[in-house]
Amino acid sequence: MTDTPRIAQAAPYAVEVTAGKSYFWCACGQSANQPFCDGSHKGSSFVPVKFTAEKDGKAFFCGCKQSSRAPMCDGTHKGLGA
Repeated sequence: MTDTPRIAQAAPYAVEVTAGKSYFWCACGQSANQPFCDGSHKGSSFVPVKFTAEKDGKAFFCGCKQSSRAPMCDGTHKGLGA
């Protein structure tokens, strides 16, 4: 695995989250359980990013793995041409 994350999808993942629950976002793009980590990063420099929901509702997790606000989408995918 390279040090460049794989673009899992060129759009955010809309996920219903629960207040107080922690989620571990996949930073490498290899997880089969997108947008969450399944351990596929093992042996690489990638580590999952912990996100703890402050309130119940929909959260938009980055799918392109390029967001400057990881693990949340910041719209970077719009300029990737993926």
